[in-house]
Amino acid sequence: MIGSLRGRLLARSGGDLVIEVGGLGYRVTTTPATSGALGAEGGEVFVWVHHHLREDAQTLYGFATLDERDVFETLIGTHGVGPALGLAILATHEPRGLRLALATDDLAALCLVPGVGKKTAQRLLVELKSRLDLGEVSLDSLAADAVGAPTASATPHHDVREALGGLGYSADEVQRAIRSLPADGDSSELLRHALRFLAAG
Repeated sequence: MIGSLRGRLLARSGGDLVIEVGGLGYRVTTTPATSGALGAEGGEVFVWVHHHLREDAQTLYGFATLDERDVFETLIGTHGVGPALGLAILATHEPRGLRLALATDDLAALCLVPGVGKKTAQRLLVELKSRLDLGEVSLDSLAADAVGAPTASATPHHDVREALGGLGYSADEVQRAIRSLPADGDSSELLRHALRFLAAG
């Protein structure tokens, strides 16, 4: 079983890569974000690999971090989630964002994944919460990461707006969520309120 590859990036077509290692070219499927982060063709690259075996095919899936690969393997071990859907989930939500969505019961975030409707999102929410290690998911740290270094002009509502944008919500969804917020509160409380509003929408 292949667990990782380090070699020269021979070709790229969207999320499909060819990585040459020791004179052999390995075809690797990745998310668009991982593909784009690997740099120009001809350069040395490294990816963690899930080697997927079926009776009629072998496919290599590549990931920028070990955590991404571990989450992918948890996803495809979940009922009804194949490699294509698992990759689509990670293309929409990096592992930390996915854990946050699960920890806050954010159905709307799961529905952002292409091909995932509300019923599928509800099933994924229940199954993944029991399978995926959520760790210490902090709404405070998410809001802090979204705005970077604090500035004098930053407000809790601004923090929430930036955090929701970072989670992939559209400008219209963000605006509706911001309008639903109370006037006062810290960033984490307001973000939790906004996520619940969007999930109920």
